[in-house]
Amino acid sequence: MSLCAPAAAYPTLTRTRTARYSPAGFTLIELMVVIVIVGFLAAATLLSISGSGKDSQLEQERDRLAALIDYVRERAALQTVEYGLRCEQGGYRFLLYDNRQARWLEDALDDALRARRLPAGVEIALAVEDRNILLPRSPAAAKPGAPAAKPGAPATQPGATASPPGATATQISAAQKSSDATPELTPQVMLYSSGELTPFKLTLSRAGTGRSTVMTGTSGGKFAVGAIVEKPT
Repeated sequence: MSLCAPAAAYPTLTRTRTARYSPAGFTLIELMVVIVIVGFLAAATLLSISGSGKDSQLEQERDRLAALIDYVRERAALQTVEYGLRCEQGGYRFLLYDNRQARWLEDALDDALRARRLPAGVEIALAVEDRNILLPRSPAAAKPGAPAAKPGAPATQPGATASPPGATATQISAAQKSSDATPELTPQVMLYSSGELTPFKLTLSRAGTGRSTVMTGTSGGKFAVGAIVEKPT
């Protein structure tokens, strides 16, 4: 009699393995990659913060106006023509004096001297001979022919009428009536062909901040452009 029982007589014991998934941890390489990325982000943030103090738009407007003033002064000296700078609310323009017509005109032949509007948020202020000037509004359509002051005459306040030299009382009265009907384009700052300037202080500033830049001119013809500074508000 065989002592060996059939294999089927014994139950087959199978060991089931339950898969256990433990949360995978970061490897050293992954940690190093994360640290490098965080470092780049931090550096970019620092650069943006440090660069936020630079107002590129204000700097661009300052450089443009300064370059135009230098250009007009050279043009005045070469052509022996008197030019002037007229500052307005939110902008500025350059004018030339026509001796034959005895009035100030915009230079229609030079597009670089067209009326300029400042970007939103950039403000302009002007002081002539240590007196703050109330800037006029920019006329929508200024008609040529309005009587104006001859170059060399004292700067007039906006809205005031200046008569040419030698004008009679009748001419002055007619000029005053004409000035009431048409806007008068008169510069506050003279840019003489001799190189001399009306003493002025022009300020460009960023609204709502203490950021500004100053340009100055002296009667001797010295023109200086200041750096952009920021004062605590």
